[in-house]
Amino acid sequence: MLAPTPFFADRGCHVRIYEEARAIQSLGGIVEIVTYHIGRDLPGIKTHRIPKIPWYSKLEAGPSWHKPYLDVLLFFKALSVARKFKPDLIHAHLHEGAFIGILLKKLLRIPLIFDCQGSLTGEIVDHGFVGRGSFAGAVFGWLESFINKSADTIITSSTPAAAELVKSWGVPVGSVTAVTDGVNTDEFFPSDKITARKRLHFPEGVPVAAFLGLFNRYQGVDLLLDVISLLKQRGSQIHFLLMGFPDEKYRQLAVAAGIDDMITFTGKVDYAQAPLFLSAADVALSPKISLTEANGKLFNYMACSLPSMVFETPVNREILGDIGTYASFADPVDFADKLEALLADADRCAELGQRSREKAVREHSWMARGETLLRLYRKVLL
Repeated sequence: MLAPTPFFADRGCHVRIYEEARAIQSLGGIVEIVTYHIGRDLPGIKTHRIPKIPWYSKLEAGPSWHKPYLDVLLFFKALSVARKFKPDLIHAHLHEGAFIGILLKKLLRIPLIFDCQGSLTGEIVDHGFVGRGSFAGAVFGWLESFINKSADTIITSSTPAAAELVKSWGVPVGSVTAVTDGVNTDEFFPSDKITARKRLHFPEGVPVAAFLGLFNRYQGVDLLLDVISLLKQRGSQIHFLLMGFPDEKYRQLAVAAGIDDMITFTGKVDYAQAPLFLSAADVALSPKISLTEANGKLFNYMACSLPSMVFETPVNREILGDIGTYASFADPVDFADKLEALLADADRCAELGQRSREKAVREHSWMARGETLLRLYRKVLL
């Protein structure tokens, strides 16, 4: 399994990699992960790393000009591991991993499954790495198209993302399958709220809304600060628990906006501690502004019996259905209105929380996702 990322660093993409590998192994498969030099090893998953690069220590998501040489090192490390491990197939995450996988596929003569978690071109434009409509953007677009058409099969983390590959990138319908994220409900479950709030030094009786994830514009954190500013102007008593990284910029923005008294920033939260911290909340937030990219945090929210407040997108609808609370897309005023209304209705919160947990257990286990992956593996190996 190729992971061109600092695995493991307690963020959504890494959770998908880890839980997929763990599910496959639980069903009798053998997985070895090849990844960057930074990140931490997790028990039960054999992990191989490229040589240490002392000047590169970035854990957060996003493009970097350092990645090309890191990926060259990853290719040679993966080739070395593959010659000893002798895998039946390559499961490559992200477009960089799939590009390396294409080279390995030709050398080793084994199938390649591409685990696509969004558009490469869309990501680098959204992060301001290249300009929309620029020559560099066109080059990345050509590269993305080449990668998409070179894998034996593609899996995506949402149905809208699969449809986008077919519609916009010309991938044959039979070559792409949506395998949404899941959740381990034996590890993610609601803890005692009083205990969780004591851990975070929250007073009883204060409504708490939580966000867990990466801090960037793409995840909607800038919009979330706008929501909090609106609520501050209204005299709202809601407290916001914002968990994730990198958060220094957002701490400064909160102070500048005069809303820091309404927010608790925790910094990066260990994946194993996330269920306890989430249990301190009454409502969970995901103001993500992508229309097609996966939204894996919602599964963790659901497993912890939290009602989810989100923007109206196809991905959020696919995951939550009628248990979500939806604001108009990218509209902070409507988000603030809907959040206030939800928190004002304790019975509604309790009902949605209970139904969320039931849906997570019934429909979204990682073991079920692992069985789907094994079926796809068998298909490409025929």
